[in-house]
Amino acid sequence: MFRGNRAQTGVADGSLSTPLELTWTFKAEEAITSSPVVRDGRIYVGSDDGNLYAVDLKTGELAWKFASEDTIEAPPMILDGVVYVGSSDFRMYAVDAVTGKERWRFEGDDKILGGANWIEAGGIKRIIFGCYDNKLYCLNAADGAKVWTYETDNYVNGTPAVDAGRIVFGGCDSFLHVVSAVDGTMLKRVPLGEECYVAGSVAIANGRVYFGHYGNAFVCIDLDGGETKWTYTSPRYPFFSAPAIGEDRVIFGGRDKQVHCVNRESGEAIWTFPTNRQVDSSPVLCDGKVVIGSGDGRLFILDSATGHELWSYDLGKSIISSPAVVDGLVLIGCNDGGLYAFGPASEP
Repeated sequence: MFRGNRAQTGVADGSLSTPLELTWTFKAEEAITSSPVVRDGRIYVGSDDGNLYAVDLKTGELAWKFASEDTIEAPPMILDGVVYVGSSDFRMYAVDAVTGKERWRFEGDDKILGGANWIEAGGIKRIIFGCYDNKLYCLNAADGAKVWTYETDNYVNGTPAVDAGRIVFGGCDSFLHVVSAVDGTMLKRVPLGEECYVAGSVAIANGRVYFGHYGNAFVCIDLDGGETKWTYTSPRYPFFSAPAIGEDRVIFGGRDKQVHCVNRESGEAIWTFPTNRQVDSSPVLCDGKVVIGSGDGRLFILDSATGHELWSYDLGKSIISSPAVVDGLVLIGCNDGGLYAFGPASEP
């Protein structure tokens, strides 16, 4: 799933060597701004051409594609052999992961740009997702029946995070929302300030939530008390990228054309890494390294301790998609319509 787990910490297991080399490329008909996810040897990703694609992890060959009626910017989620993905056609789709056949569809009142997450209540699995109709939806995973909705005052754009029976997400209404996973009731609504819209996804670790917003700040908030523990500010630019949470640091992209690394406890800057365009891609931490794309078309691997560049590859077109790191492979979508796989470089 997007960001690797339900708390959305953006951390991948295993090793990751550098340099990498291009292993294969799969081409969609339009841009891939959706972020790839991997399960059982297949990659699942949406495209602006309206299709959800299933691609073989080793070869890049198409297994199947499923057509929606508008762009798919949302990252898919796979749960119990079913792919759940939202579309700008206002629908959430459940698609069989093996065959690509539709299981069910649910229609909201506006586009769905964020990914789904899942919860379990009374032994029944449910999926949750935000929508541009200002609602967070909870559906029965098996048949798509609506269980409850939670309404905000503006768009819900990111993927909700789940932790200890709580659903946590930021809204374009400038609030951090904390909702009961049992019945969708509001547990807490934390004001962020005027025009502090949260367009990206949040991450949760040890009872704290980390995210950036359009008030040109990245913040850490205590979930129990609702207090802001620290604020990291940018003079003129917002933060859209979701963070990766390390043991002692938090890493995220900025629209100031930089990758930022801050101390997890204090929010103090540790390092920044410059790119040539805004960084909306969300980083993945793996094996002491940071993997992230930039709007300048480059995919980077940085040393997480120092921020020094270890490797990069120029794809030539803007990267908004966030990477997935699986079994030493790095997977990323690009605005040129390509899904790219990079693996360890061959011996000379």
